[in-house]
Amino acid sequence: MTDLWFFKGKISFQWVNPLWELTLTRVREFVREPEAVFWVFVFPVLLAMVLGIAFRNTGTEQVFVAIEIQSQEESRLASNQMMEWLSQDPNIHAIQLPPKEISRALQSGRVSLVVSTRIEGSSSSQKDALGKLVYQYDASQLKSRTARLIVDDVLQRAMGRKNVAQVIDKRFDQSGSRYIDFLIPGLVGLNLMGSGMWGLGFAVVQARTRKLMKLFVATPMRKTHFLFSFIFSRLLFLILEVIVVISFGWVIFDVSIRGSVLTVGLISLVGSLTFAGLGLLVAARPVTIEGVSGLMNLVMLPMWLLSGTFFSSEKFPDLMQPVIQALPLTALNNALRGVINEGLPLNSHLPELGIMLIWASISFLIALRWFRWQ
Repeated sequence: MTDLWFFKGKISFQWVNPLWELTLTRVREFVREPEAVFWVFVFPVLLAMVLGIAFRNTGTEQVFVAIEIQSQEESRLASNQMMEWLSQDPNIHAIQLPPKEISRALQSGRVSLVVSTRIEGSSSSQKDALGKLVYQYDASQLKSRTARLIVDDVLQRAMGRKNVAQVIDKRFDQSGSRYIDFLIPGLVGLNLMGSGMWGLGFAVVQARTRKLMKLFVATPMRKTHFLFSFIFSRLLFLILEVIVVISFGWVIFDVSIRGSVLTVGLISLVGSLTFAGLGLLVAARPVTIEGVSGLMNLVMLPMWLLSGTFFSSEKFPDLMQPVIQALPLTALNNALRGVINEGLPLNSHLPELGIMLIWASISFLIALRWFRWQ
């Protein structure tokens, strides 16, 4: 039996099961760091709560519209008439603003659309009395484009547009179709990536900067036992993290797993191993926290943006899709959504599992070859 004094406690590495002893050591180190516990368990729950509340399905949203107050008598009468018509629609909140406040109202998001009139010559009918309708809005924002369509429809109806079809709005609120249903699996994948890479990468580099690597190398233990102890200890907390996030979504937002719970667990396990391998690879050479932080951001940021965590990756151009679909986080998110939201079996996600296993295998092999012990 070899004794090694580490931190303030005594760790006994037994020849019978050194990997188990090392794994327990990593677990104790993690539990003693409150900030690590916060980022693994508390932060994903808070993020899911904030985004779930912000993007909850509340039916038809109210449209905020401003009608420009104009100086000409005819234009002012037309503005008052539009104000009367728009105020009759319960989904439209209309206000009147002077010209000097229009730009500020649009920039601040106070209103999504500004309506004014342009009267040319004299008119005899009510329809012509408004002249030309002028809409000011940011065409890059969906809510502004939606406001333009809604307001134009109301005004055209009021001005006597004929052959208007009656419309019935049916709210689509089926389980699995809401934004929160899309978000929860993405958050699970995102947190598996973050915890696997950041947690493992920082722990390895900290051990290297504290010169603990030299002490471990001097013991008779196998180097692979030391490295895999980091991975196994992280897997324990990653599994707990998946349970916490999914349970929170189920209790608070009624996000249910339509497929097999065991399938979700297996996919999460493969994803955890994949990002643990990437974390080990990134931490194989750096000798400072700053160095490993830069590499982590370089690896993780593209997946943050491209892999469909907060919005569908299908929104990107077709030219980028082969690269996006080959990313491990994209494969993990797609597989989790398929099981949780669609109830698909495991064999439906063999391509995604294959992508993750390839990333995991290559990462582990390169990391073990390049790993710096000093």
